[in-house]
Amino acid sequence: MNLAKSILLAGLVSFSGVAAAHNCPNEMKQIDAALKVSKLEASKLDEAKKLRADGEAKHSAGDHDGSMASLKKAKSVLGI
Repeated sequence: MNLAKSILLAGLVSFSGVAAAHNCPNEMKQIDAALKVSKLEASKLDEAKKLRADGEAKHSAGDHDGSMASLKKAKSVLGI
């Protein structure tokens, strides 16, 4: 029984990493939508755009934790 629980736990942990990795595109879509309607000053918009681009680059490189961190910062700048 303990072996079965260990295997199940390992599978769940692995799946959670994959699920988080696939959330990057959804985060980018939310940021893109907010950028289209944002009335922030230019410097804040530029900051959000750079963070979004950094997040996409990290996602493409397979650094999903780094991607999510950049995208979270971009969302914070945008107030979402």
